[in-house]
Amino acid sequence: MDAPLAAADRIRTPPAPDAPLYIVINGASGQQDADATCDTLARLCDEAGRRHAFLRVPGPGQIDRVAAGAVARARADGGIVVAVGGDGTLNAVAQAVFGSGCAYAVLPQGTFNYFGRTHGIPQDLEAAMRGLLQASVTPVQVGRVNGRVFLVNASLGLYPKLLEDREAAKQEYGRSRGVALLSALRTLASGARRLALDIASGGDQRRVRTSTLFVGNNALQLARIGIDEAAVLGQGELAGLMIKPASRRALLGLALRGALGRLGAAENIESFVFRKMTVAPRGRRRIKVAIDGEVVWMRSPLVFEVAPEPLPLMLPPPELRVAVE
Repeated sequence: MDAPLAAADRIRTPPAPDAPLYIVINGASGQQDADATCDTLARLCDEAGRRHAFLRVPGPGQIDRVAAGAVARARADGGIVVAVGGDGTLNAVAQAVFGSGCAYAVLPQGTFNYFGRTHGIPQDLEAAMRGLLQASVTPVQVGRVNGRVFLVNASLGLYPKLLEDREAAKQEYGRSRGVALLSALRTLASGARRLALDIASGGDQRRVRTSTLFVGNNALQLARIGIDEAAVLGQGELAGLMIKPASRRALLGLALRGALGRLGAAENIESFVFRKMTVAPRGRRRIKVAIDGEVVWMRSPLVFEVAPEPLPLMLPPPELRVAVE
């Protein structure tokens, strides 16, 4: 077994079948929707006789505090920490859970939901909750950059810009995959600034120029765009993807290839696998990094690696999982 998953024996005793659920939900993302979500989840828990508590995130910048509180309560009585929301919420709660000994569960409610879909967790709220009520622990691989966990991906360069523009478009036009796609095309059409990076991995060092360095930990996402390295994810390695210097027209062509699932065959794409990689943007002490859909500033150098132990994820029994699409 690969080193990251060999740490599975360090996970605390799996939670009892009736372990209480500490459910973190972002009330700031839409009060009415959050209320309806809580009502649905409370009804299902009550029907199953399952103890539960909701921990609402009251506003921006407070999810870390709320997630830490959920972990503290779960540690005290053998409970499970549950994240309800999109990739950003799932990531923040996973960061609090990682290394705590608590089990982690997700009820995905985002736009793409790559993490939940990869593991067969239904996107329908009621179906996902019914699966959670019968779930058991499975250790899953996660990545880290400068000590911060990522479930799906982490990147720098063009991708953080894409995410910032996409969020602005969603605020104006609503959250949908169509809005996300059109926003991405508009960003690509405006061109991309190139980064000069010093990269060290596996004893090799090199200097590169690229508009984007993307690190993936999600096989479904990479397979969808046609990256062969998707097959090794979850086996102790991460996948790296770089765009060689390209024109605006070429960037739009790459976006089309990705939509058709043929990005890996493009001549100006380089993909590779690694366990640990150090990246130093030349001339920069800090740089924007996109982590599971959220953009943050990080200090250079950036260290991307497979986390030293897995995340204890609660998965529904096979009959309650959905096929990966």
